Amino acid sequence: MAMSTKSFTGKLAKCASLALVFGIVGGIAFQGTNYFMEGHLSGRDISDTETQIESTSIQPTKTYGKTETTDISQVVDGVMPSIVAITSLTQQEVLSFFGGRTIESESSGSGIIISRDQDKLYIATNNHVVEKAKTLTVQFSDDSTAEATVRGTAPSNDLAVVSVNLSDLSEDTLKTIKEAVIGDSTKLSAGQAAIAIGNALGYGQSVTTGVISALEREVSMQDDTSGQTFTNKLIQTDAAINPGNSGGALINSKGEVIGINSSKYSDTAVEGMGFAIPMATAKPILEDLIANGKTTTTGTPYLGIYGVDVTDEVSENYNMPKGVYIAQVVKGGGAELAGLKVGNIITAVNGEEVASMEELKGKISICQVGDTVKLTVLTANNGSYDEAEIEVKLSSQQTGEASSDSKDSNNKEEEQPEDGRQEMPQLPWEEEEELPGEGGPDVFPWRNW
Repeated sequence: MAMSTKSFTGKLAKCASLALVFGIVGGIAFQGTNYFMEGHLSGRDISDTETQIESTSIQPTKTYGKTETTDISQVVDGVMPSIVAITSLTQQEVLSFFGGRTIESESSGSGIIISRDQDKLYIATNNHVVEKAKTLTVQFSDDSTAEATVRGTAPSNDLAVVSVNLSDLSEDTLKTIKEAVIGDSTKLSAGQAAIAIGNALGYGQSVTTGVISALEREVSMQDDTSGQTFTNKLIQTDAAINPGNSGGALINSKGEVIGINSSKYSDTAVEGMGFAIPMATAKPILEDLIANGKTTTTGTPYLGIYGVDVTDEVSENYNMPKGVYIAQVVKGGGAELAGLKVGNIITAVNGEEVASMEELKGKISICQVGDTVKLTVLTANNGSYDEAEIEVKLSSQQTGEASSDSKDSNNKEEEQPEDGRQEMPQLPWEEEEELPGEGGPDVFPWRNW
């Protein structure tokens, strides 16, 4: 049957209408989707009526103390006139196939102007800076120079004072330089700012910064002249302290000197570990050196004995307790005044065991002159040993505390034999007396403790 024209036209109109409707709906849907995605991807809000999600922010933590500026130039400018560079000239005899000859060498260090009187300017530095020096030259902040002499040294603390005649300085230099302001190192805390100033590597004054890393670090050092090993409590800092910085200043953020740098105590194999002598320790010693040319009431604490190690072998063979055997008691020393006798064996200091002379020295050297230490002492009694606690007041050791300006009236050279060794009594485990270096026990004849 043939389809009518009217019916076909109506169906065509319906199809056209549906297509139009689908086109409009699709267009609206496409535009809406596009608008929605654009708004989210660009971070723009879609509708003002929608609920907003609050962003989460990291709240700052509480800060302690005052914020300090990193610009320390003004602090350094105020301290520089108090810092000097020290050049030391030493001589050494060298033997060769063609005979002996003298070699001169220069080394650099630093110093701090700490005092002056009518005639002289006094500069603090390290003992190892001036040790064995034939001549010393000081360079001030205005680049002028002057000859200096050693006023006194304290090798056990690695401290020294050199002096310069004021008459050798120009008026301009005298107006430029000034005495350093001394700070209180007993009030330091780990984490506080630290600034090291000195003549690093001899290139001239330089500045390094860091913090106080630790306090009262026990550090041992051997004196090149005497060979003795001393232990001191020092300030540890990560401010770089290099050769030439020795004797320079460790200062706080106020420009006050809180320590004296010492590269002698630094280890080149370790980064970020420098050490300085606290001013609380250095100040009385330096004042003593200025006044007397040597240490008297301060310096190396002195027990007043000659001691010998009771080794494992000696302990086993002679049924003796391990410790330090007192081979000789120094007349007038703290040990004698406290009643210690030859033959006593020291086994502890302030409750801490000691098994050798080296350990005993370490315990004593971190004390101060005038301190009282409690010794655990054993005394032989018919095959056994009686134990007692004996308190000894430490005096000052003068051995090695040299001065070019004054002579030690208590020099005991005449009491020693020609080879320079203190005569020692025969020890219980020796058939014949044997001196150090000849196979005998280590008597430390030069080390009065």
